[in-house]
Order: sequence, then C-alpha cells, then structure tokens
Amino acid sequence: MADADTQRPNILFVLTDQERYDCTAPDGPPVETKAMDTLSEDGVRFTHAFTPISICTSARASLLTGRYPHSHGMLNNSHEADSIQPNLPDGIPTFSEILAENGYMLSYIGKWHVGNDQTPEDFGFSYLGGSDRHHDDIDEAFREYRRKRGVPVEDVDLEEEIYTHGDPRDDSQGTLVAAKAPIDVEDTRAWFIAERTIEAIEEYATGQRDKPFFHRTDFYGPHHPYVVPDDAPDPDEVCRPDPDPYASMYDPNNIKRLKNYNESYENKPSVQKSYLFYRGVAEFDWDLWAEAIAKYRAFVTLIDDQLGRIRKALEEHGLHETIVVHASDHGDFAGGHRQFNKGPLMYDDTYRIPLQVYWPKYMDKEGETNSGTCVETEQEERTIDKPVHLHDLTATFLEMAEIDEIPEKFEAQEYGKFTSRSLVPFLKRKRKSPKDINITNGNVGKSNFWPSSIFAQYHGDEFGLYTQRMVRTDRYKYIYNGPDIDELYDLEADPSELTNLIDDSEYVETRQDMRRRLIHWMNRTKDPNRKWVPDVLRAANED
Repeated sequence: MADADTQRPNILFVLTDQERYDCTAPDGPPVETKAMDTLSEDGVRFTHAFTPISICTSARASLLTGRYPHSHGMLNNSHEADSIQPNLPDGIPTFSEILAENGYMLSYIGKWHVGNDQTPEDFGFSYLGGSDRHHDDIDEAFREYRRKRGVPVEDVDLEEEIYTHGDPRDDSQGTLVAAKAPIDVEDTRAWFIAERTIEAIEEYATGQRDKPFFHRTDFYGPHHPYVVPDDAPDPDEVCRPDPDPYASMYDPNNIKRLKNYNESYENKPSVQKSYLFYRGVAEFDWDLWAEAIAKYRAFVTLIDDQLGRIRKALEEHGLHETIVVHASDHGDFAGGHRQFNKGPLMYDDTYRIPLQVYWPKYMDKEGETNSGTCVETEQEERTIDKPVHLHDLTATFLEMAEIDEIPEKFEAQEYGKFTSRSLVPFLKRKRKSPKDINITNGNVGKSNFWPSSIFAQYHGDEFGLYTQRMVRTDRYKYIYNGPDIDELYDLEADPSELTNLIDDSEYVETRQDMRRRLIHWMNRTKDPNRKWVPDVLRAANED
C-alpha cells in the first residue's frame, strides 16, 4: 500500500446493543465501567448523543447510511415476519463501501442485524465471525467455540432466571429477561467477540492485513437476556483488585429505586400502559426489577472489561495511534418507567446513548498514550454538550479517513436525504466550549451551524405501525404521537419525564416553539409525513 495510505488513521469502532447512557455518565448509577471511563478521559465524551430511532435494525441501517429510517426504508426489525424492509435496498451508499473504495481494509466481528439476506461482506467488510442465531444466521462460530470448550450452549442450565408473562420463574412461557450462567468468563459471548477482535488486531499489527484498517466490533449486549457468568474475571485483565463474580457483583438490595419507576401513565399515550402487558411485565414489582437491573449492570461491566482487553491489545501491538469510538445503537428501559426492552415510548432511557471518541493525535499531552485499562490520567475529561446523532458517525468516519468531499452517491436524492454531520471539528479543539467551535462548509457532512436540537422517530415493531416523531433540546422534549395525545416534557424541572405538559397553559409558547422545530426537522430531512403533519401541528397551535 502507498505510503500516503499508511499515514491515514486506523479506526476501531465498538458498538454495544441496548446500552443505557447513564451507565457511563458521571452522575449515573454506580456501574463499574473503567475502560469506557478511561476512553472518555483520553478523548471526548458526548453528553447529548441520541439514536435516530430506538430499534436495532433501523438504527444500525441509519449508522451505515447517514440517513433517517424514513429515507433508507428499514422502519422496523428485519428478522420479524412483519418486517417492512427485510434488507437494505440496493443502491443506498454506505460509509463502509466508500472506505473500502478508498483503500481501507475493513473487518467486522459480532452482531449484524441490518438484513436477513445480507451480511457485512455485502458492504465492504471482511466478516470474521462472532455471530450466532440471535437475529443473524451468519455463522455458528460461537456455538462451535463453546462445543470445543466442552460447554455447549444448549447444555448449560441457567439459574436465577426471570421471565415475562405469568410466573417470572417459569420458563414455559414468556421471554427470558435475566439469569445467572454457571460458566467461566471465557465461555461468554462477550469474551469470545473480544478474543476474535484481539486476533484481528494481531493480524493487522503483523502485516497479515493491509493498513489502514477500519475494524468494527458489535457486542450482543447488554441487550436482554441479561445473562452473566457466575465467575470472576482474572485480576490481571481488569482494574479491580479481587473482582467479584459478575453475577453477584451488584446486590439487588443496594439498587436504588429508579426515579422514573414511579410512572403513573396519567395523561400519557395509552400505548405506554398497554406495553406493560404486551411485554409481559405488568406484574413485576420493584424487587424483581432490582434483581434484573443488577444483572443488566453486570452485563455492562462484563462488556466494559472486554473493551479494556481490546484497548490493551492495541497498545501491546504498537497500534496506540488507532482511533477508538464507542457507541450504542440505542438504550434499554431495564425497569425505567416500569418497562422492559423498548417500544413506542420516546424516553431518554432508550433514545439517549453513550458516545466516546478517542483520537490520539488530538490528545492534550503530545506523545503520551494510554493503555485504556488501568492507567490513571490527570487530565480532565473533555465533554461536548452539543446534541448529536448516532448516524453523525457516518460522516465522521469518512472525514477521519480523509475523504473530504461527500461522494456523489450520498448526495443522490433518490436515496433520501443524507443528514449525517461530521463530529471531527469537536475532536480537534482542546478544552474549548462548544460555542467556540466553528464548523465551515465544504467537507463531508459539515455545515456552518450546529443544530440546538435533535430529531428522532419511531415507526412500530412487532405489534404494528405506530407513527412518532420527537424533537429534543437541552431543556425540552416534544413528541408527536400520530394516533394519541402528544407529549411535552420540561427536562430541567422533570428529568424523569413523568409529567406531560402538553396541555399546561404555562407552556403554550414552549409547545408552539417545539412544534415549529419539529416542522423544520421534518422538512429538512424530507420526512414523508411532512406532507400533512405540519398542518396538524399548526392547527393545534392555533387552538
């Protein structure tokens, strides 16, 4: 490969599945996330990052294409019988294909879930395994790994199970929410995916794979079921002396009741209360949720430990200049608002996501590197409070790879509106507040201003179509619910989003402003519902 190519940065992207934002927030619950915290300290943590939609296939397709779901067409999960679009339509450009066309070596490990008949290899990646039959029938690498270790997946009897619908301890019906697995840490899928990632790093470091590289690792978690091993990690692999087994490291008795657990659903869309029964958790009490939350947080820590192993491998193999990005496709209720999983409820529990970016060349102290595991840092965490979207990473990856102009494919309007904006300008400025960042025209996904709000949507999942649109600023959130009452929240006065202010006379001007913002976003993104929804919102504002 040309010398110029070797100067372009290597990029490692780690995507988790249904990881809540608050697990790594400084003011969040006490969850052990040393590797993610160190990533924030080394680089930049985005405090107001949001998914464009809280459902797996749709969010992941947006990440690949830089487009909202209404543009790429994958409105619900591809694996379901009622999927509207089982595969990403032909012709829609993806960042991975552009990187491959521009000399990057791409590899992929873990969860896919963007198409039933497509794999990462259809989009420029070399797929290195790590999947199983959970939504993706790509290969059986993990099952084969477990068979070779003498612990076949199907032969493990889980303990402390929690199930939805009916008796929470009865496995004859419902969905598995959480459990303890009597297995070693090395038998977990999280360990396996990290191990495969480390093997790929070794191949890149020894020249078995060309550089520069873009590698993507997608963990299957902390998505339910929250199954964690009754085994402790090797102290040499983590930053905790004498670490406890994952299954018991968080005591349910010490889990503080979630503030939004006191949800009454008064003056809320009727589907929210109905979803308690649809998901089968209407009879769950706090003690049961505390037990499940303890397992969820342990799952987060398990994955965090694997991220630490991966970053340590980068250092050990001389790849310390690699850009490292961590995000999640969306969050998880995990008892928030007494809900399970996700659905037509546009709360921050599932729409706000973690996002951390580490680019070594923009470190404060030139020449210093960090192993990403147990090294303490004296520098302050750099945070960006501007609202950003998950699919802003599309343009970000292109600019990181020094692809400065938007390829014509992305601009083609027949593929819908390309709405991704590069986050690179936020990474280049050291210790400056967001208002000091000047974003100029001309490069990938850039504009001469940064929006003061985010826009998100929802189209329904297994139970059918359900139109929702949301606009959120740092203080307010407005949700348009097509078939039911709209929602308005003052996040400063009510961060738990318990009180719907849509009919409150003191918030008339706020409601009008938020509806105008929503109309602007719908027009800007060429949302098909812009043909009639704005008229509904304007008429409502006149009442």
